[in-house]
Amino acid sequence: MRATCTGEPVRVSVCHCLECQKRSGSAFAVQARWPDAQVVLAGAFHSWSQQGDSGAMAHFRFCPTCGATLVYASDGMPGLTAVAVGGFADPDFPAPRYSVWEDRRHRWVTVAADGMDHFA
Repeated sequence: MRATCTGEPVRVSVCHCLECQKRSGSAFAVQARWPDAQVVLAGAFHSWSQQGDSGAMAHFRFCPTCGATLVYASDGMPGLTAVAVGGFADPDFPAPRYSVWEDRRHRWVTVAADGMDHFA
């Protein structure tokens, strides 16, 4: 599975919610969002849906070979596709501007970037 994104992301964020922690196998997840029309998926993928901490349903697409979740969409942010920043394997990818669900953040995690907005 491959995602091709055109243009600049409209939002890059770090999520500390418990569902992102479980899904990513990490202390947080980092994703970039584009308008749906600017993301093209190629290759095979499987899908699953789950209600997130916000109460909105999220719809995930993952690679059937390695199991990595590459993209998802949330009913809470209609019209946008989120792509896992790690999927780009680009250390120069733009820094996140938002850190959300920080009340569920692991206490040893500090997310800092110029202009970062923090939300509990």
